[in-house]
Amino acid sequence: MSILKRVPWVSLALVLLSYSTLGWVISETKPPWFVWLVLVLGILLLVGSLTIPWSKMTEFSLVLFESNTRTFIFAISAAFLFFLMLAWFRLFLDTLLIISAAILARIDFQAAGLQEGQAFWITSIVSLTGLALGAAMQMVLFR
Repeated sequence: MSILKRVPWVSLALVLLSYSTLGWVISETKPPWFVWLVLVLGILLLVGSLTIPWSKMTEFSLVLFESNTRTFIFAISAAFLFFLMLAWFRLFLDTLLIISAAILARIDFQAAGLQEGQAFWITSIVSLTGLALGAAMQMVLFR
């Protein structure tokens, strides 16, 4: 079967829409160029973390909880992130939407039998296209 027939188009459309919204919102604030660079790197990191095999993630979590100091730092960081989640609930919901769409795409890629590398590249391209599309639409329509 062709790869185009196996690609989960509905999930990718949701990823495109969620990242378009992110691009629109970020573009409204007129950020400097390094914010866009950090955002692109963050998107690639998120997509990469969702497409790596689960065994690699297990190895990372075992290293994280090796010592009492690391576990304590992780617990303090998690508590701080929980506070930020409550303080900036709207931002948390937007972030949760983006992560959920990416996870849905990952599950659909896995169900379609595509490899991790293919899932990473397709999701990355769609995510970055959505970010650029949202920013471009905001610039064209409101400038």
